[in-house]
Amino acid sequence: MKVLKFGGTSVGSAENINKVISILDQQSKDSNIAVVVSAVGVVTDKLLEAANLACSSNKDYIEKYNKIWSIHNKVIEGLFLNTSKELKEAQEELQELITEKLNNLRNLLDGVYLINELSPKTKDKLLSFGESLSSSIIFHTLKSRNSDVFLKNSQELIITDNNFNNATVNFEITNSNIKSFFSHNTNSIVLLPGFISKSITDEITTLGRGGSDYTAAIVAAAINAKELQIWTDVSGMFTTNPKIVKQAAPIVELSYQEAVELSHFGAKVLYPPTVMPVLKRKIPIVIKNTMDPDASGTTITEDIKANGSPVKGISNIDNIALLTLQGNGMVGVPGFSKRLFETLAQEKINIILITQSSSEHSICFGISDVDAKRAKEVIDTVFEYEIALQKLDPIVVETDLSIIAVIGDKMKSHQGISGKMFSTLGKNNVNIRAIAQGASERNISAVIHKNDVKKALNSLHEQFFEIKTKQVNLFITGVGNVGERLIEQIKQQKSYVKENLKINLRIIGLSNSRTMLINDDGINLKNWKEDLAKGEEASLYTFFQYAKRLNLRNSVFVDITANEDVAKVYGGYLRESISVVACNKIACSGDIAYYNELKELSRKYNSSFLFETNVGAGLPVIDTLNHLVASGDKINTIQAVLSGSLNFIFNNFNDKTTFYDVVKQAQEEGYTEPDPRIDLSGIDVARKVLILARESGHSIELSDLESDNFLTENAMKAKTVDDFFNTLKDDEAYYQNLYKSANDKNCQLKFVAEFDNGKAKVGLKEIPEGHPFYNLKGKDNIVMFYTQRYPEQPMIIKGAGAGADVTASGLFADIIRVANN
Repeated sequence: MKVLKFGGTSVGSAENINKVISILDQQSKDSNIAVVVSAVGVVTDKLLEAANLACSSNKDYIEKYNKIWSIHNKVIEGLFLNTSKELKEAQEELQELITEKLNNLRNLLDGVYLINELSPKTKDKLLSFGESLSSSIIFHTLKSRNSDVFLKNSQELIITDNNFNNATVNFEITNSNIKSFFSHNTNSIVLLPGFISKSITDEITTLGRGGSDYTAAIVAAAINAKELQIWTDVSGMFTTNPKIVKQAAPIVELSYQEAVELSHFGAKVLYPPTVMPVLKRKIPIVIKNTMDPDASGTTITEDIKANGSPVKGISNIDNIALLTLQGNGMVGVPGFSKRLFETLAQEKINIILITQSSSEHSICFGISDVDAKRAKEVIDTVFEYEIALQKLDPIVVETDLSIIAVIGDKMKSHQGISGKMFSTLGKNNVNIRAIAQGASERNISAVIHKNDVKKALNSLHEQFFEIKTKQVNLFITGVGNVGERLIEQIKQQKSYVKENLKINLRIIGLSNSRTMLINDDGINLKNWKEDLAKGEEASLYTFFQYAKRLNLRNSVFVDITANEDVAKVYGGYLRESISVVACNKIACSGDIAYYNELKELSRKYNSSFLFETNVGAGLPVIDTLNHLVASGDKINTIQAVLSGSLNFIFNNFNDKTTFYDVVKQAQEEGYTEPDPRIDLSGIDVARKVLILARESGHSIELSDLESDNFLTENAMKAKTVDDFFNTLKDDEAYYQNLYKSANDKNCQLKFVAEFDNGKAKVGLKEIPEGHPFYNLKGKDNIVMFYTQRYPEQPMIIKGAGAGADVTASGLFADIIRVANN
């Protein structure tokens, strides 16, 4: 025989009750079944609310009562839609019965209102109406559909003491009653209201929290049932909270101990004390979903197969306070722990987690935060003498915390589980306040800040349960030419990167100078432009606050602007362990103190700070330089053509073209900034060589660089871009002379950056034939590193150094580097 228990959601509407009836019809074909039902969803809460209002002389209890009436009548009407005359009579009979019960409830509430008192005894009478009403509705519905069903009042079977609201079961009498009843009953379905019972003195009692589960477990244990099925609104126990971690999956099989641990640490499907009767009899428990009865659910048994992950689930408890008793007077002195825990027990304060340092200098324990103030008061009072003598410190209370727990029977036989857990949390900047682990190693618990729970659960779930796919969450500011190409590349390569590199890229935030868009589920890249245009007003501060508040694992801020204000916010991101990928050169070429600060923050908070595209767009210039330095090589000299824009201009400028036309073409094709003076002034190249010098280990400022500006004075003084272009027309002869001078010597004009012996300079040079720079074509860049290991023949990096696509690909590469970090 099987015992099935259906919770409040499962019987919460006519639609759901019809699903329950289908399940009962199917299961009763194979064998007789016992069925325990909870009150209709939310009714127990409504009963409590009505009772408390009545006790407070608040006439709003009548409104709550009417709502209870309405809920049950709506269920009955839904169960008897479009029925025959016979069924209409059955419906009327049921409604008369329910009306009678509800009238009795009203009389009881009126009495509470009149005397302004709600005793535990009266409270049990009130609460018993919920299961009494639901079981009657389901019984009469089953009977009207010709089911072989019998409604047995659980109060005639389960006998308790007089501890109202949380009665203790007299198992000797109860087991005898249940065995006797079921030995004589032959009905296919026996329906029992859960939660309710009677005392040995014939008073109505209830079984406390999880009472319906307890009823089902008591019945199952008494008749030695084949299994206990608990039907709810989820498909079993999950690897973690599915509301927080979307990748959470049902656990097929659990041991009793694993299930109890998961339930204790936040899994709401099971309340451990209520299922103890079946655990003692080793009866399997199956958690099933009423809304999806074909789903396999979770089977909980004594012995399970040893295959699969040693970690079975990750759970959490919120609203935790951490209290610490500490002081030199504790060391080597017995009795402190006894006095501490006795005090808490006397105050009925439940301890959730305990940890103590081996030095005996402190004891740390976690409790519900609602008990924290009371706990501090009573503990400080008990240890008042020791505190006065400064042997102990006043107890320290930390609030706004949560506990996360990694759980599994087989963790003990697998090395490195705790190492993986804590390294994963550390990489995501989740600070651990306390750790607890039993000798069984079935549970490793850590106390963290409540704001870190989502990130912690997602990162741990990714580590232990997912196919080693790392989710990377991007916040991109600057969606112009390069930004648009990057988004397109991410959209195009998303599947490839996920399948081959095991990296799941999601764009969470987008911002331009006008609007910004945030979606913590990931922005739809099919119509991001339209969505961004309708986004909220852009704000650097608000964008940062979104990233901080969402607190997503593996977050990356991507700056694709040339904006100084954006560069100033990098430190804030790094402090939140949000990596920074920058196309913007200002941070790395500005004040050396800020550059060093960002480097230090990156190390301190384990967050990457990458800026490969600062020099050479998509070319691996900085990465190569970093590898040279890291391997012990010393950079002696750097010679480079670092502006694809200027290279394009001087490769296309000759005596058959005008300087104006070539610069205009470069602007229109995206090789220069919208204001070409940024490129032609040489400041961009100066910033690039400065960055290379700093990455080589030299502390120099932009003001230390020598710059040979080839633009005319008129061009430099131009107030607008249009004025600048007009000066190019006016000064064409000057630019033609530059070309002629080089051409007469069979040289090419190149804007060259040099770094040698700690000094850097940039300027236009005439490059002779045979030099590596001579044949540099189009928008290409070239960098030559002369080092201790490459003293004569330099290491050369050459390729396209400008253009939206290659720059975007360089940013993409940095994002992948962050993901692989």
